[in-house]
Amino acid sequence: MHRRRIRIALPFCGAGVAAVLAATLLTTSAEAATPLPRPAVTPATSSAPAAELERRVATAVAGDDTAGAGPARSSYSAGSTAPAADAKIIGGTTTTITSAPWMAQLWYGDDKGTADTSDDTGFFCGGAVVAPTKILTAAHCVAGYDWHRHGAVITGTAQLPAVDDQGYITDLHGGSIAGVWRQWSNPSYRPSTIDADIAVLTLPYAVKATPIRMTTSGDTASYAPGTSAKVYGWGRTSSTHDNLSETLKTATLPIQSDTACAQAWGTNFIKGHMVCAGNPATGSDTGTTTACNGDSGGPLVVNNRIVGVVSWGVEDCVAKGAYGVFTKVATYVGVTYPRVDDTDINGDHRADLWLRTAATDTGYSRYSRGTSFAAGENWGNWAGVNLVLQTDLDRDGYQDLVYRRSSDGDVFWAHYVYSSNTWVTRLIADNWKTRTRIVAPGDVTGDYLPDLISVDSAGALWIYPGKGNGTFAARVQFGSGWNQYNQLRGHGDFTGDGRADLIARNASNGYVYLYKGLGKTSGGAFAPRVKIATWSSATYNAITAVGDVSGDGRADLLARTPGGALYLYRGTGKATGGTFTARISMGTYFKQYDILG
Repeated sequence: MHRRRIRIALPFCGAGVAAVLAATLLTTSAEAATPLPRPAVTPATSSAPAAELERRVATAVAGDDTAGAGPARSSYSAGSTAPAADAKIIGGTTTTITSAPWMAQLWYGDDKGTADTSDDTGFFCGGAVVAPTKILTAAHCVAGYDWHRHGAVITGTAQLPAVDDQGYITDLHGGSIAGVWRQWSNPSYRPSTIDADIAVLTLPYAVKATPIRMTTSGDTASYAPGTSAKVYGWGRTSSTHDNLSETLKTATLPIQSDTACAQAWGTNFIKGHMVCAGNPATGSDTGTTTACNGDSGGPLVVNNRIVGVVSWGVEDCVAKGAYGVFTKVATYVGVTYPRVDDTDINGDHRADLWLRTAATDTGYSRYSRGTSFAAGENWGNWAGVNLVLQTDLDRDGYQDLVYRRSSDGDVFWAHYVYSSNTWVTRLIADNWKTRTRIVAPGDVTGDYLPDLISVDSAGALWIYPGKGNGTFAARVQFGSGWNQYNQLRGHGDFTGDGRADLIARNASNGYVYLYKGLGKTSGGAFAPRVKIATWSSATYNAITAVGDVSGDGRADLLARTPGGALYLYRGTGKATGGTFTARISMGTYFKQYDILG
């Protein structure tokens, strides 16, 4: 087996309702719907067979590169204030994948298509499965690299893969290997300061690993000085050699105050964006417990939530008085969560729009270009349907459709099945003909699983907690009087706190309200409403939300005039003081559509 000598990532800087059983919501595949046309779906494969993925891993194993470190980056030396790349768990203990089932190995191997190994790029980072197809990691592990062409992700094992002397993988130790479909790194990330160091990789299909959740934006308790946090990774175990740990390790680190971090790191530490943890390093391996090279992108966990992402520290990790520095997840969950729940029709990180023409009942998708929509797919005849919602109930990374049949009110879930490259339709609600509103806002209950909302004829709002497979737990009521609203929409997080919200418009006066999600059902799923606009039916006869249309990491709103002009209101991530920006015209031809997803 090759020794892992990868000088992997971690840029290091200078020293220094009771619940009521949902009798009408079915959880079995009973009564198939009338077949409806589906578009041909090309699976978002990694464009690489298993052998190619294994080759990438082997290239990475043999590599000697540092993620996020360009040739101009200097190594840490006494008195230096220039950021330098270096990132291990020294002083930790081995652990099992059962204890951390969400851990992921990120291998990047680019041989440049040549026989010469001197020009190869190879490195390793850690990551955490935060949804079935989503890996949370550090931006310095992702930005500037083509993970679709050169990356591989291994989940489901605590062991690094065994590689023979010829560079072939001989054992994945029960793990599974996957390519990368697409990547996102925080647009605010700056390599020079290693600021806003957070990213998400999207896999082409769901993995079996149990996800772990990110913390929320309002979390302060997890960052209180002295709080015990756990870091996980396969990084270096000593400052004296570059070998990775063959087995997953963990260490318990106390959270440090911003003051202590600033004293140690000076202006390199950016309060609010970063958090440091651990006791001051001793200057050697003895007495030091810290993350190091190879741990980059791995999670810092408090109470089963990710509160930090391994980001940077000092070269060789043990300089006296130094702390490891982590990206503060609470600060960036607002911009990151939309990437965790970012399914769209063509897979480019921008929410698309499904529509049906009134004249022919033909369904179409239009692809977002950020400030306009381009022609998409023809979905065929959708007669006999009076509601279509875009969602992803099984969190497999492919957008689903939830629709209601006009004749009997039955609600169906049409979803793509990757393994068979087919669409499957399933009845999920029986006789919802009198439901005045149905919404698929995303995760309302705070468990990262998409939920469903409906308003009954009496005006009661019901939340159906999703189980992540198109079935639902017992419904929970949230208030009454919801029939006052002629528009009730939601798809994602409008306020930047990582929780799904709702937008409602009063039928009588046109007042538009924001219901900020609280990420729970017990004690109330939404905060008291806040008025954000006045839009009468004469102003907009249709309002819809399909996610992040602009691609900036915030959920947006679409509104159509009676004349057919469609406007985009981009989300600002603010609950007050302007939840949406000034409108942007998306075209004037939308009068012909009677359903907007």
